[in-house]
Amino acid sequence: MQQALERPSGQLVLVVDDVPENLAVLHDALDESGYSVVIANNGATALERARALAPDIVLLDAVMPGMDGFEVCRRLKADLQTRAIPVIFMTGLTESEHILAAFQAGVTDYVTKPVRQSEVLARIGSHMRNASMVTQARSALDAFGHAMLVVGLDGRILWQTPLARQWLQSHFPEHGESGVPPRVAQWLHDSVAAGAGERAPSLVLAQGTRRLIFTLADAVESGQWTVVLREESDAARVQSLVASFRLTQREAEVLHWVSKGKTNRDIGDILGTSPRTVNKHLEHVFAKLGVETRTAAASLAMTRPA
Repeated sequence: MQQALERPSGQLVLVVDDVPENLAVLHDALDESGYSVVIANNGATALERARALAPDIVLLDAVMPGMDGFEVCRRLKADLQTRAIPVIFMTGLTESEHILAAFQAGVTDYVTKPVRQSEVLARIGSHMRNASMVTQARSALDAFGHAMLVVGLDGRILWQTPLARQWLQSHFPEHGESGVPPRVAQWLHDSVAAGAGERAPSLVLAQGTRRLIFTLADAVESGQWTVVLREESDAARVQSLVASFRLTQREAEVLHWVSKGKTNRDIGDILGTSPRTVNKHLEHVFAKLGVETRTAAASLAMTRPA
């Protein structure tokens, strides 16, 4: 039975090369510079270790027997688990068509052979910093209850924050991970085709009392769009009102349904109580909010995001 790989601590570089001497030189240079290093001498092993260890960057030889670096990179970029990892090509192929093919395969950068250690270290440091900034930005979005996707016009998810993945899996458990659900893809296509950009109306998909809201932001580059996700629910809205206005649970429930345009009789039916009791709760809400009308109370409630 094969032993599970354990990720080393620190910033991890996966070095892929079929020449042992090259691996040894790069391993020593990276190790001396403070990086953790894992090596692979063929494409299949590289893919396995990238998935298992989630390295911070991949240093990839272009020309290898069997699966070459171009194919390894294509497979890394086709896999949601490894798609965001920066890939630096090491190549002796300097003709423009080879460089173009490398970028089409998804490489982040390239260095030419024979490799100069100082150049490799400089490139790795730069891309590590960029990747770290992107990770921090995604984490910040998640921390504030938002999630983000970058989606191609074909509906393929190019990258996503962990919270985006969680919400998509929760709302669309039957859908695969590689692309957005058909309704989202159609909304994206229609919005982009109309040239609406940031003015495009948000897409709201309801699942019971939960709503997943997709908002189209600006273009990352040609053929790629940023989509911000937000989840709302009646329960989350009620808890927000409790915290914001120091209401009781029942008062917050009444205010929530008032903000939805419900009458006292409607609210009584929803909450299983009498319209008179609803009115009593509403009087307490007015006093705590410092308002006198349902409209004013509803307006204040609607300014508080879930």
